[in-house]
Amino acid sequence: CKTVTTGDVATYIPQLARQDPNKWGVSICTVDGQRVSFGDSTTPFCFQSVSKAFNYAILASDIGADEVHSYVGQEPSGRFFNEICLDGNNKPHNPMVNSGAIIVTSLLKNEWQMADRFDYILNEYKKLAGDEFIGFNNATFLSERDTADRNFALAYFMKECKCFPESKQSLQDTLDFYFQLCSLEANCESLAVMAATLANGGVCPLTGVKCLANRPCRDVLSLMYSCGMYDYSGQFAFHVGLPAKSGVSGAMIVVIPNLMGICMWSPPLDKMGNTVRGVEFCKEMINKFKFHNYDTLLHAEAEKFDPRKAVGEGNAQQVVVLLFAAKNGDLSAVRRWYMQGASLDIADYDGRTALHLAASEGHTEMVKFLLNVAKVKHDPRDRWQRTPLDDSITFGFEDCQKVLDKARVLSEAASSAAVNGVDSNANKRQRTTTASNGQSASHKPTISEVSISEDESNSENDDVERKTQAPVNPSIEHAVELLNGLAMKLN
Repeated sequence: CKTVTTGDVATYIPQLARQDPNKWGVSICTVDGQRVSFGDSTTPFCFQSVSKAFNYAILASDIGADEVHSYVGQEPSGRFFNEICLDGNNKPHNPMVNSGAIIVTSLLKNEWQMADRFDYILNEYKKLAGDEFIGFNNATFLSERDTADRNFALAYFMKECKCFPESKQSLQDTLDFYFQLCSLEANCESLAVMAATLANGGVCPLTGVKCLANRPCRDVLSLMYSCGMYDYSGQFAFHVGLPAKSGVSGAMIVVIPNLMGICMWSPPLDKMGNTVRGVEFCKEMINKFKFHNYDTLLHAEAEKFDPRKAVGEGNAQQVVVLLFAAKNGDLSAVRRWYMQGASLDIADYDGRTALHLAASEGHTEMVKFLLNVAKVKHDPRDRWQRTPLDDSITFGFEDCQKVLDKARVLSEAASSAAVNGVDSNANKRQRTTTASNGQSASHKPTISEVSISEDESNSENDDVERKTQAPVNPSIEHAVELLNGLAMKLN
């Protein structure tokens, strides 16, 4: 993705316009604390709109999601992120657009003093990041406040619509606090840990501290999935299928629930306000790995790799499911495995097969199905050199014993017949060769042999005779009849 050169750096905030467009960093943190980073992963940058996701999660954990959504909705707006509009209930559409984020900010510890509110959020961010780098860029804060005419217009519009909660805080204080939270700094490594905390159900993977309640963690991922990428949210959900949040600083987080969090940062943005390289990285990742929300469907693309599964896990799972079904006599489950083309001969570490377990538990119908339909071997031996027949005898299941004993007898008979058939064919070929050699040397065929040979020849060449319609000589026919009669009298 380093070669991607499209997109432009955000210019409406002077400090952001000075960012180097060649910067590109990626960091990954898994839910068990494994980490890897690439490129400019330690370069600080501002959260900007990425802070909206964490502010919402912190607030919902503090006062409850129901209280939060009495002030702000959950629907994608279908509008640009800073557009001056509300939904049909005179509420901001969701917490991921500017109007909703300003309302969320106004609810964060709004009875406290400004300094205490800022310290509270800063400490919460550090908990989410596992005490890794979280800073504050005062220059960006001042720059953003000086160019915030649209946000002021949006705030006054919402005030006129009575969207704000009752509070002693002024509108100026609310907007200053909003700008301060957008101007908080992180780098790819610390922000990846915060994303991994969301992936881990609100528990920081580095410290093990429970930072967010369960429902807010679930809700913020739902909002990120439907609203997190500005006007590109629908397409991102379609192509990538993961919760994500981007900001105009070029920052972007992606959460793979129960697996890992990813942070990407590159200042050039597309026309929607998302980092170009970050979006491209996510598309390439989904092309190679089964991370899309619906890649886990049955019969999905087999060529995609799923790193969540250990090597051999699929085979091990198949063995476990099959053997448990055989033990419990679940014939329907075994039939399903058979219909899917699975091998029913597979064995566990001790060499125990489904037939062993079915015989040990006395499941006669299961034994019949495995032998007669699935055609498994009747005498596989486990680690202790025991066969299914041995198990049925040991545990006293006579019906299973009869079925297995019959299979043994049939197998032995088939083997014996096969051996005898081979010997018989060999002897027959030998006799034929000997007879042929003897006849060619000294044997004179009898009248009966001539007759038989003639009959066989007539039978084999019947079609040819019908086609040629050769006339039969009556004198020769009469002579043959006389000779046959004479031979019978002599016998």
